[in-house]
This record gives sequence, C-alpha cells and structure tokens, in this order.
Amino acid sequence: MTRVELTAELVVDGRVVQALALSPDGARVAYVVGRVGRDGDHPVSDLWVVAVDGTVAPRRLTSDQAHVSAPRWAADSSSIYFLSDRAERGTAQLHRVGIVDGVVRAVTAWAGGVSGHLPLADPGLVVVIAADEPSAEDERRERERDDARVWGERVRPDRLRLFDVGGGESGREMRTPDVFGDRHVAEVVQRPGDGVLAVLTWSTPETGPGLVEPGLHLFDPVGGMVRDLGPAAADASSLAWWSADDGWHLAYVAVTPPALVGGKAVLDVAVPASGPAGEHRNLTAGMTVCPIAVVQVDAGPPLVLVADGLDTAVHRLDPAGPTLVEVLRLDGLATSLTTNRHGDAVAAVVSTSYEPGNVHAGPTSGPPTRLTDLGSEFRDVEWGVQERLSYQASDGLTVDGLLILPAGRTRTDGPFPLVTLIHGGPYDRYADRFMLGWYPSGQWLATAGYAVFLPNPRGGQGHGHEFAVRVAGAVGLDEWTDVCAGIDLLVADGVADPDRLGIGGWSHGGFMAAWAVGQTDRFRAAVMGAGISDWGMLAATGEHGPFESALGGSSGWEGPGPHHHDRLSPISYASAVRTPVLILHGENDTNVPVSQAEFFHRALRRFGAVHEYVVYPRENHSIRERNHQIDVLRRTRAWFDRWLTPSTRRHTTPGR
Repeated sequence: MTRVELTAELVVDGRVVQALALSPDGARVAYVVGRVGRDGDHPVSDLWVVAVDGTVAPRRLTSDQAHVSAPRWAADSSSIYFLSDRAERGTAQLHRVGIVDGVVRAVTAWAGGVSGHLPLADPGLVVVIAADEPSAEDERRERERDDARVWGERVRPDRLRLFDVGGGESGREMRTPDVFGDRHVAEVVQRPGDGVLAVLTWSTPETGPGLVEPGLHLFDPVGGMVRDLGPAAADASSLAWWSADDGWHLAYVAVTPPALVGGKAVLDVAVPASGPAGEHRNLTAGMTVCPIAVVQVDAGPPLVLVADGLDTAVHRLDPAGPTLVEVLRLDGLATSLTTNRHGDAVAAVVSTSYEPGNVHAGPTSGPPTRLTDLGSEFRDVEWGVQERLSYQASDGLTVDGLLILPAGRTRTDGPFPLVTLIHGGPYDRYADRFMLGWYPSGQWLATAGYAVFLPNPRGGQGHGHEFAVRVAGAVGLDEWTDVCAGIDLLVADGVADPDRLGIGGWSHGGFMAAWAVGQTDRFRAAVMGAGISDWGMLAATGEHGPFESALGGSSGWEGPGPHHHDRLSPISYASAVRTPVLILHGENDTNVPVSQAEFFHRALRRFGAVHEYVVYPRENHSIRERNHQIDVLRRTRAWFDRWLTPSTRRHTTPGR
C-alpha cells in the first residue's frame, strides 16, 4: 500500500458534516457538508440527502457557492427548508427544496436576514426567527456612513414571525405577533397534537447576560394565546415537549442550578392547561453522564444525547423515574442527534478513533449504519495508535484521556517527545474520536513523530455535575494536578522523554498552557492558542462575562484588589516563565478578546521570555480562513520541532 503524506492542505481542505436532520418518516437524512477551511471571508457549503436504507446514494441538492445551514424537514417529509445566502452572498434567507423535483425555491427576502426557522405541522405555516428590518433611520445612517456605535442602539432582538408558505414568495408577507416584548427569541419547538409553541427567549441578544436570563413562554400560532412560564436555568437550550400522566411537560438542557459553572442537566417543568408552571426538576441529578441535547419525539418520551466518559450514548427519558435509561451506545463522539416522529430511529454525526465524522443512521435498537464516506482522502495516511487512558489524580479522583503514539511506533520504541494538548471549555472533553483538525491536534503531531497526551481533567464533560463543578472559582488548580499526574505516569511508563515535553491548547487549553509555564519549567515549548491570561479582564470584556467571573471566582469591580481571580490568572506568574511560548490569537475574537494575548505578550517581553506573538486578522475565536489554518498547523508543529528536537534538550529537575 502506498502511504499518503499528511499535509496541512489535506487537513484544511477536508469536508465535514455541519448539520443534519432525519425526516419525520425516518426514510432520509438531510445534511450539510462544508470544508474545514474557507477561502476569504465567505464559507461555502451544500445541502445533501441520503436514504437511510442505503438503496439510494447521497445526492447533492445545492451547488451554488453559498453558505447553507439549519436543514429542517416539512411535516410530510416531502421537502426540506434550510437557510442560505445564495442570493449574491447576501444575508441568510429561508429556502425550500422538494425531494422529488429537486428545485430550490426562495421563501423569504427579509432585509437583515433570517437567523432561525421551524416548519410547523400545518403545511402552510413556517416560524421564521429574525430581527426587525432596518428602519428608515438605519438606512439614512448607512447612506451617510454614520457607523458610530451607541450602546443599546441598533441592537435588534430576533422576533418570532409566522410566514404563510402558500401566500406567495415575495418574502414580505410575514406576520409578526406582538409577543414577548423586546426579549430575544432563541429557540422554538411545537407541541404535538395541538400545535402550541414553546419559546425560549433571552433578556437581550447579548450572550452575557442573555444566557443568564432565559425565559420560557407559550404561544398558539392559530388562536393567539400567549403565556409566560417564567425563567429557565442559565444556558438553557434544546427544548422538547413530552406527555406524562399529569399532562404536558417541557424538558431542556441547562447548567445545573443554581451555579453558572458545572455539568449540564436535563431539567423538566410541568405545563398545566392553565395557571403557573411547575417547579423545574433536575432529571439527571447524581448521574455520572452529561446531557448534550434533548430530542423531541411526537409520541413518547424524548431522547437525550449524553457524553459518557470517552464515548457517547443515547438515552430515553423514563417518566416513571423520572430518570434516563440508555438505549444505544456509540463508540467515540456523536453530535447532532436527530430522530423520526416515532423515536424508534436516529441519525447523528459519528466519529471514532480513526474515522472522521460521518452521517450514521438506524434503529435505536442497534448500532447505526454509516451512510456517507467523508474523509476517504485520509485512508492511506499512517496514523499514530490511539489508546484510552484511565488513571488516578493526586487526590484519588479517577480521570481519563487519550494517548496517541508516533505514527508507525509502539510503546517499546519510547521514550518519545511528548506534547500534552488540553481541551477547551473547561466544560468540554476528548472523546475517543478522530483527532485531526486545524488547531494543534493529536494526529497532526503524531504523524510528525510526537507522542500526544490528551487529558480530561476535572471541570470537563462526561463524568457528571460533581466532576465538572470542581473548577468553579478554582481554574488551574486541581485540574492542573490532574494533567501533571498523567504526564508523570507516561514518563514512568517509558512513553515520554522528561527532557522533551511540550504543552499547548486552544481557548481554555490555551489558558492551561499559559498557566503551566508559570508554574513549572519542565516544558521545553508551549503553544497558547486564544488563551486567557487574566480572568478579571475576561469577565469584563468577553462575551460570556458572567460565566468567566464564576470560573475565576471574582470580578475586577468587586472593590480594591487583590482579587481571588488574580491568583488564578497566568499573568500573575509571567515573571517566572522560562519556557518558549508561541501565542496565537484571532484579531476579532469576541469570546476571548485579543487583549488577553496582548497582555501576556507584553509581560513576557518585559521579563525577557522567549516567545512569538501571532495575530490573525479578521478571525474570531475559531480560525476559519484556509490560509490562516494552514499557518496554525505549520507554525505549531515547527515550534515544537524547534524546541523538542535532541539538539535543544537541556536538563532541569521536573517541577518547581
């Protein structure tokens, strides 16, 4: 067999599934395919459809160099609604394509664009979620190029609108019910049978505090009834109706109350025919899995996708519990779970150790079948062997992770240079999936001769709320000792060369890399990707401010310092850094603003630490442009090559 060399271009030009939906009759899956890296500032993707029984090959339904997203089936499974900016790469508008004729038709032409939609059981109605169209004053300012931004002005919340599909295709014939005031509509789901809508809103379109102040409402699109069900838990999403002996309930996923840091929970609230809603019950209390999404079933209790250690599983809500019961286990990582109207079949994007994400579908009673073949270009690449790890932290807590050996090598060939890559979040995880991406990723380094350690320290997803909540106000403390325990184990086992250790990560992983080099000089190189250097500044400037304050334990406006977050911020230890650090950041990052990187860069420069500081123009928290992704891949590997090769070894005592 002829081996294929893994290049940065091969990685970023790969195709990935970005969204999918199983038809209500369970016969077909609609899905969106795009490339990892985009050319310029415009992503391009296409809508595809494939038969679940495998009798019909995947068929592409769009090919017009547009960005496609959010496929949703009509109730009769005859057509698919989706969002696309196909009209001269303008704003996203609602489109519809028939399965038989394959003709794509524009449904809306709403100035400012559409952000969401939901085809209703009534085939003539579609919910459209969109902000108000620009006013005459907005248009005047645009003509005069008055782009001054005044806080609170021109921040238009998304509103719920009803579009009559049979009323013409001008896109202007939308009805906007006067409901929910100026609250921002985030999500809508329809109740089976009577068509009543459950609506999730935020207090404001701003992520913080919008996510902290969500609310639940009812709306009857036919009769016009409106009811306020009160607040939901923070970071609520994934609404699903279900019917119990005592009537209708709403289930959703949110951070386990009352804190803003911790594991996600499935919460449930009874919705009586009249009067106030019931208490919000935690249906996953005490469980050691973490719910990802709740998926509504028209007749029966909803399905729940859960992170379970290094794997993923599908559970079903048990009304008699109330609790969750596992019905299907999926090795590795599964995302975007969707089901048919009966809940006896599912589709998801599934990735395993050596297989990138592909569309899988099948009955809930058995393993799903792979229906697509994305990633075939990687088939002849020699990958590093990927192992599952489980070990004890210093306080006895069991943690897990992954080890990838250098391609073509075994443990007996060690010790190897070891790079530890820490995941983001911190509420995230490494599942046992295909570890290749535009960011510093496991197989990208393994194919260059490195062993790669991918730890899942406390604070992450997949082991329940109690495991995740341990980092509240304590980031960088015990989670760091979890990482160190894994590295020490790999050194003791002869896998890792203690004189050739590197560390890196993106987002929270970038924070952990910056934290590491301020705590020890055992690492020879570090990569800080979109990382945090000061938690107080992040709480004040990042879009998730309230959540960052909960992680750091305080905010800068809580009186004169020093503050609790100061001892958890890498900037406080910058004078101790002796490890060469590569700092990478997007110029327009709204999640972790580039000021975080700038602060760390200036501190390292002040203390004479060896480092390189790279800013990518036009980029937000994730790097999207193809050439920038290529640069990230090449630059990170070159950085580790520079400092972890034998000629750059120097002896120090591990730890400090």
